[in-house]
Order: sequence, then C-alpha cells, then structure tokens
Amino acid sequence: MVLLLHTGAFPIMPPVPFILIADDYGLTEGVSRAILTLLESGRISGTGCMTNQSGWPKLAKDLAPYRGNAELGLHLTLTLGRPLGPMPLLAPNGELPALGHILKATFLGNLSKREISAEITRQIAEFEAQTGRLPDFVDGHQHVHILPTIRSALWEAIEHYRPGWRPWLRNPADHLGAIMARGVSVGKSLFIAFLAQGFAVSAKKRGFSVNDSFSGVSDFDTKGDFASDFRRYLLVSGERHLVMCHPGHSDAALAALDPVTKARDIEFEFIQSEAFSALLTSMNMEIGQFRK
Repeated sequence: MVLLLHTGAFPIMPPVPFILIADDYGLTEGVSRAILTLLESGRISGTGCMTNQSGWPKLAKDLAPYRGNAELGLHLTLTLGRPLGPMPLLAPNGELPALGHILKATFLGNLSKREISAEITRQIAEFEAQTGRLPDFVDGHQHVHILPTIRSALWEAIEHYRPGWRPWLRNPADHLGAIMARGVSVGKSLFIAFLAQGFAVSAKKRGFSVNDSFSGVSDFDTKGDFASDFRRYLLVSGERHLVMCHPGHSDAALAALDPVTKARDIEFEFIQSEAFSALLTSMNMEIGQFRK
C-alpha cells in the first residue's frame, strides 16, 4: 500500500527506495577506498566483498562501522585471483580461470559441483572470520553464481554452512520489456538474463529472497554518459529494484587485475556528486536497503 503525505491541498508521494550495491570491495585498495567513501556519505546501500583477494583481511576491518547499517555481502569470485583452497579441476595451477573458461565448462558439463561448493564455503567462512558476521547477501563476480552447476553448489554451500541461514541473492536478470525500455547495454543484459533463466524461481523454492528487478549492466565505455545511463537504470523498477555499480579509484594495481579502470573513477565521481543527489530528487527516489 502506498502512503500519501499531505502538504496543503496536494498529496506528495514518499520517495521510492531502490538498492544500490557497489561490487568488488577488496579487489584493490583504490576500489575499496572509493566504496568506503560512498558508504560513509550514504550514497550506496552496501557492497559485495571479494574474500579471496590478498588485501581482503586488512580491508575487511574498515567495514566495521557499517555492520548493521549497510548491506555487506559476499561477491563470490571464481574468475579472478587464487581460490582459498585446492581446486584441481577448475584451477589446477592455483589460479582461477577467466569467465570464458567457466562458461565453456558450464555448457560442456565439466564443472564439479562438489569442488565449487567447497570453495563457496571457504569464501563464506573467510567473510565471517574477518567481519564477525555472515553475509547479508550473496552475488557473483561476473554473475558466475547464476550458472547452472554453480547455482546448485551455492544452494548446497549455504544450506550446509549454517542451517536456516538465508541471505538474499542477486538475480541479475530483468524482463525483456524493462531491458529494452532502459536501452543501456541491451545485448549484454539479454545475455545475462538468458544465463539466469530459472535462477529466481529455484532460489525462491529454497526459501531465498531475490530482488524483483535489476539494472546497472554497463559496457564501461569511458566516452559514454554515465549520468544519463544511471537515470535509465532507475526506470521500470520493481518493489525491490536492485542497481549494481562499480565505483573505484583506478591505479596500476587495478590495471594489473582488471580491464575496467577509468570507468570506475567516472562512476565514483558521479555517485558522490551533487548531480547524483539532484537526479534522485528529480525522480523522487532514495537509497534503501533490501531487508527494510
């Protein structure tokens, strides 16, 4: 039910909340510092953490002020860095493969559910060990959590790790009409939606909550207009509309790990700007949290 606030003769609709999650906390110091700045200023709902990255134990301590006040989740990572334990099938040389390898192995049926479930368990345990709490949510770096074998391993790992624990899960798909209406990175969004078929239904059957709609997919074009794209990310939202973002401070450390560099600076600068606040005011929207 929508409540109306009255001022004078005309009712005013309360702002519509949406969830804005920054990916990749722990990737590098620069990315993490940018996310901490946005958490401090209340510009984002929370962040997903990469617990297999070398800087994570140190950076995890800086999240302490936001426990209980922000959505802090596990950004499951199977395509970057080293696994936290042996994965002789997926990472025989001790290094996680690129996304292309994971996709190929998925479609050929060459992924080991047992091996992946064990690594998911290790990444959850590392989150808890460094933060003193379980993740509020789980999503995946490059959306790997939605792939068929990996999603099954995810259900198993969560259910066995702490019986009755149900973090909310990111569904990185939206309806065709919503994707087309936004008109941002349409091809990429449709491909992700294709990979995510059945994910939300399966998650709900197992007692997990998922977001109702999703946006934030980007081609990371530094010559594009991120402010314009973000306005369209807020179109055609569901009751729990989730937007992902990738803010950061780019540097040599980031460039050595990830091809997305300067686009992170652009996202950070916009979300921290007065233009971002003005956009939300003009659209009568506000930063919210999934659980509220």
